[in-house]
Amino acid sequence: MDAKTLLFYIFAAIAVVSALRVVTARNPVHSALFLVLTFINAACIWMLLEAEFLAITLVLVYVGAVMVLFLFVVMMLDINLDKVREGFWRNLPVAAFVGVVVVLELSAVLIHAFSGVKASDAPVQPEGYSNTEALGQLIYTEYVYPFELAAVLLLVAIVAAIALTLRRRKDARYTDPSKAVRTKAADRIRIVKMPAQPKDSAQ
Repeated sequence: MDAKTLLFYIFAAIAVVSALRVVTARNPVHSALFLVLTFINAACIWMLLEAEFLAITLVLVYVGAVMVLFLFVVMMLDINLDKVREGFWRNLPVAAFVGVVVVLELSAVLIHAFSGVKASDAPVQPEGYSNTEALGQLIYTEYVYPFELAAVLLLVAIVAAIALTLRRRKDARYTDPSKAVRTKAADRIRIVKMPAQPKDSAQ
């Protein structure tokens, strides 16, 4: 067994164990952290498969952005764990059945793939080959229209999310920047003149 295969088994084992801890941990913050560990090990496996771009994208997008957002949401919400876990044992048989089916399907695909492909049939890449460069050439040449379409869809989704969340509340104060810029000192301070009163009358 070479070093690459050994590293694959190590990363795969850690990924499987951390994925199990995601669904079995009682603390939701711990579940989110175990999911981060799962993503990192999946990125390491992609690095072993020479998919550097996908690995760094997984780390930057999911670990660096999505999971940080999940952690903020989980820590800010007051989650009642007892209420969340209601019906866990009642739904366990269905969940176990679905999990076994998924495992069998993945095993069938992997066994078929590994049994039909020999080491000599694997493509040999030329020296200095970069799959990131090849991926960039494919995206901006052959798949440029689907790429632009996906970018437009994501932009529309961002605008729609902002439009749905920007709702004015009657009990909230808002500042008009144009009025703040046009404000003068006389508008902020009002000097009131009051007649002086004798000391005896004030008492």
